[in-house]
This record gives sequence, C-alpha cells and structure tokens, in this order.
Amino acid sequence: MSRFVLITPDTDFDGRLRRAVAGGLPGNVHTFFSSILPADPGELFAALGQEQPEVLILGPEVAMEDALRLATVFNVQAPELSVILVSDPDPDFLLQAMRAGIRDIMSPGADAAQIRVLLERACQSFASRHRTQEPKQTDTKKGLVIGVFSPKGGVGKTTIATNIAIGLGRIAPMSVVIVDLDLQFGDVASGLYLKPEHTVIDAVSSSASQDSLVLKAFLTVHPGSIYALCAPKSPADGDEITPGQITRLLEQLAEEFQYVIVDTAPGLPEVGLAAMEQCTDVVWVSAMDIPSVRGLRSGLEILRRLDLLPETRHVVLNMADPRSGLTVQDVESTIGSPVDVSIPRSRAVALSTNRGIPVLQESRKDPAIKGLQRLVERFDPAWRAKAQRKLHRRVVL
Repeated sequence: MSRFVLITPDTDFDGRLRRAVAGGLPGNVHTFFSSILPADPGELFAALGQEQPEVLILGPEVAMEDALRLATVFNVQAPELSVILVSDPDPDFLLQAMRAGIRDIMSPGADAAQIRVLLERACQSFASRHRTQEPKQTDTKKGLVIGVFSPKGGVGKTTIATNIAIGLGRIAPMSVVIVDLDLQFGDVASGLYLKPEHTVIDAVSSSASQDSLVLKAFLTVHPGSIYALCAPKSPADGDEITPGQITRLLEQLAEEFQYVIVDTAPGLPEVGLAAMEQCTDVVWVSAMDIPSVRGLRSGLEILRRLDLLPETRHVVLNMADPRSGLTVQDVESTIGSPVDVSIPRSRAVALSTNRGIPVLQESRKDPAIKGLQRLVERFDPAWRAKAQRKLHRRVVL
C-alpha cells in the first residue's frame, strides 16, 4: 500500500519527501508527476488500484484554487484522509485552507527532517479520524492532562514540565503538547529554546475554540517530537484570558493528543484552578526548603477543603540535597503525603535550563536524569498497567 501520495511535477521535492519517509516512517510513496489534480477521490483511488492512502500531498506547482477545491471534496467524501498543501501562503490564506479540509501547510523549501515531522502529524490525524469512522465506536478516549503545580515559585516547576513533555515525546511521538499557563511570565518557550509565532492568545480565539484544526495550526513544533503552546508575549495579554477559555482549550487538546502537559503559574490563580479541574494527573513540585514545603502543605489543605484534589497525584521533591538540613521523611510528615519522586540537585539540570535544552533530550548520565525518568514512567500506559493502584506508598508520621 502507498501510505503517502504526492502530486507535483517537482522532482526535487519528490526526492526530499522520499528521504523523509525513508528516514523513519513506515509505508511507501506514490508520486504523480503532474500539476493537474484529479476531479474527485474516486479518480485518484482508481489510479492507485482502488487503494486509499493515508496522506495526500499537493506539491509545488499545483494551482491553489484547484487544491482548495479538491481538499473540499476529500473533506466530504474521504474525511479521514490527511491533505497537506505545499505552499507559502499568507495568514489570510491559512484559515481558508483549513476550512477547505487541508490538514497542514508545508513550505516548498522544507528539508527532509521538517517534512518528516509534518508527515508524522498527518499520520496521527489520519489514525484519529479513521477511528472515528469505525462502527460501534461510541466512547472517545481522551488523553491524560498532566498539570504541574507549586504554591511557591523558584522550585523548578517549568524544568519539570518541559522534561515530562520531552520524556513522553519518546513514548508517544507527536502525541504530546505542553501548554504554558503562566500567562504573565511563562518560561516554556525559553525552556525549549522556541520562538513561537503563535501563543495561548491565538489558541483561545473564537475560531480556534470552534475548530480543533485551526487550534492545531497555532501549535509550535519542537524537535523532541512534541508540540508547544507558549505563553503570551506580553504580560498584559494574559489578563484577557478567562478560566472558561482555558477549560475549553484543555478539553480540545485532550481530544487530539495522548498527553497534555500543563505548566502553571505559582500559587493557585483562577486560571490554574480551572486547569486543575481538567487534569487527570497533578504533579506537585516542592524544593527542599522550609518555605516551599510549608507552602505545599497549605496549598494541599486548601484544595482538600475545596474538594479540588485529583485522585491521581505525584509529589516531586526537586533539587533534593541531604545537606539542606531536611530529610525526605521531614517533608512527608509536614505535607502529610508521600514523596513519589526525589530529584537531586544537579549542575547538568541547571546548565540545560540555561541552554534551553531539557536534560532528557540529551544522552547524559546524572542522578537527576534518573529521577526525571522515573517521573515520566508514571505516565507510561505500560507502567501504569503494572502498578495499577499502587502509585503511592504510605507515609510514616
């Protein structure tokens, strides 16, 4: 079966696309060297011997009007197929293309690595849509929404969140998105060394909230096989975002991705509480100092009274140092909960934060990396199936 079908007279682009597929994607490429598009899906499938591909790429030198027309027909007659258009459109064209059913836009100058990322995304979209076409598929399984919280700032919360995302990107490539909900001073962009064109402001717009395809166009691709939705560029812009918009945003992302990682602002602002209500898992981060531990205890007590504590929680002791005068047992007895993962203080982590390259993105040997890997494992379906309900041990007070 030809998983990918390309229509273009451009032989150079055909070569780059074939190198992208050969670089790690299963399936074959079938190319029609022409700028003339078929009239409908039936004509294309007949030319392929009645087989249906997963991804159709409308390559360079194909007329834009014809591409939009064909994409519209495919969107009605074969909605599970992913259509990619190779073009450099202006922003006004982007929404028009998405409404026509085009799943993604690819630059004509994209190299093999960039092409591979977009093809992986298109295949994920096909798989998701193909499942919705299957009969008797009444239950929609949503992805895990993993919120990373801390009552105090300066405890390495964003470092934890970005490394969770990178680690899960290895388990489920292109099925992970990290959202920066520290709307005034979020650092996910710098933590991942990204310069996003779009932010949360775009993602909560009316067009994005009504169409998940438009929403996905506002995500930024990271080389670690994940997506990122970064905080607004201006702190003032964050004031315009409401808790209701955040609720809708996380609902949409959970329907599209296997994992949604949410990095939140310190404390418990309204937007953070709205995010917590959507979380399947909450990671509580504390440093190994008295203000951080007491802050975590107070935060947990408030949430217990409000009945907002998700059942699945993970307490992380970050920058743990036996010379600090506190022990893990001291922390546990203070907060009344077990510490699930302890991550020792590490120069490698500090260096990676300054470089914008999470430590789990590199091959290093460091005790802190082992702690981060243990945290990521807790969200691996294989590990959770074995652990079942034994996520936590008892606390000895």
